[in-house]
Amino acid sequence: MTDDRVPRGFRRIGGSQVREVVGLGLDELVPGLVIEHRPARTVTEAEHVQILALMGNEAPIHSDAEFCRRTGHERVLVCGMLTLNIVLGMTVRSTSGMTTSNIALDEVRFEKPVHVGDTLRSQSTVLAARRSSSRPDQGIVTCRIEEFNQNDQRVVSCTRTFFVPAAPNALRDATDY
Repeated sequence: MTDDRVPRGFRRIGGSQVREVVGLGLDELVPGLVIEHRPARTVTEAEHVQILALMGNEAPIHSDAEFCRRTGHERVLVCGMLTLNIVLGMTVRSTSGMTTSNIALDEVRFEKPVHVGDTLRSQSTVLAARRSSSRPDQGIVTCRIEEFNQNDQRVVSCTRTFFVPAAPNALRDATDY
């Protein structure tokens, strides 16, 4: 790289070397901003089975196709905790990649069933952002998070509040991010 151009989503760290930017800072997360998170994610059978085993979840709605059929479901349902984890995970890289902690997860709603093979995408809408009075080097951000399936049906929604750095580049420099 012989000129001063730096690709979007990266920052120069020396010479011709750039580093991918992870997370946004307080000043970048302004109320009203809507972030579409990519890539989308297709739920796999392996993920579904692993989360059930990790949680010890033995509910037949998640594992017994005959039970599902007899209760009016065409297929087993993906565990809601997996669906929620996928949506939250999809948002981290951009919104809270440098968070120091979560504060709250509120208003969680599972609105449509999710099945193995469904492809999910998410978006975050910044509802509020302010400097923390107890941690002046941090900001408190609240986002409304929505996850949609391949048919553009909303399957999960929630509100998440978390800390972000007020001076993200200073934190990036101090941590090599």
